[in-house]
Amino acid sequence: MSKTNAGRFFEDYTVGEVIEHAVPRTLSGGERAMYHALYPARHAFYSSDEFARDCGLHEAPLDDLIAFHTVFGKTVPDISLNAVANLGYAEGRFLKPVHMGDTISSRSEVIGVKQNSNGKTGVVWVRTTGSNHLGEDVLSYVRWVMVRKGDVDAPAPETVVPDLAGSVAASDLVVPEGLSFEGYNFAQAGEPHRLSDYKVGEKIDHVDGVTIEEAEHMLATRMWQNTAKVHFDATARDGGRLIYGGHVISLARALSFNGLANAQIIVGLNSGAHANPCGAGDTIKAWSEVLDVAETDAPGIGAIRLRLVAQKAEAEPFSLKGDDGKYLPGVLLDLDYWALMPV
Repeated sequence: MSKTNAGRFFEDYTVGEVIEHAVPRTLSGGERAMYHALYPARHAFYSSDEFARDCGLHEAPLDDLIAFHTVFGKTVPDISLNAVANLGYAEGRFLKPVHMGDTISSRSEVIGVKQNSNGKTGVVWVRTTGSNHLGEDVLSYVRWVMVRKGDVDAPAPETVVPDLAGSVAASDLVVPEGLSFEGYNFAQAGEPHRLSDYKVGEKIDHVDGVTIEEAEHMLATRMWQNTAKVHFDATARDGGRLIYGGHVISLARALSFNGLANAQIIVGLNSGAHANPCGAGDTIKAWSEVLDVAETDAPGIGAIRLRLVAQKAEAEPFSLKGDDGKYLPGVLLDLDYWALMPV
């Protein structure tokens, strides 16, 4: 019996199965420093303890996407080690801030399976939850991934496709306990724009671009312990290593600071698609569209729903899909999320 882990294949998943992922990880200032080195992240809430204290918290939490990458990375050996591609996200809720010293664990429930018509791959849906060392859930989301079959002759399982919500309801968004934007310092945040300055349908070109380097991507996959073969091993995929989709998400989110500096805290992940593959050497730009705005019960705090699109620099700004309804070749990411912003 082999002592090594070859990863799960499509036929190894059963709907209803709960997988407890190894290995718990204690987060520190090292993750914050590396995150801000890898991505041009500048949101004040995560950069300054004093800014966070003025907003009612005892210190600045770690960036929301640090929590996401950490929870996601735990799942890779069990969910996507043999993946062809990560396909999408839904029903994501950030439930509690993650602070330095928190130990994060992940578990996933298989909620759907569907074999593809080629008989060589299938799609697996999982609901993943991340928890801290106190047993408190900090993050929950659904993702679906295309996984290779280990035995192409293995019978196709009964198809189960989960019925997922199109978006997280504004009433289900969790505002961190104690958070208040009543004394919000717009000068320190970097922009004067508050929620009332944004209109549904408005599109924002974030102007700046960043070129992805092979070394930076490899640092990111190692830091988040994302060991999927298509990211680590240049021989696992024709055309070289595939850039980790979360790396593109963080780059786009960081670029969105220019125009959305006050969209401080991600609280909901409605949907997401990695539209086209991304490789080292690609230069990424980003734009956003305001999809909705909502009130919260917290003092001075509203919620803004945003479509964040990452695209190659040569693509036309605000381009997304062709007449056939398919993503244009230059589009890399289409992410729909909620963020908290001063009203």
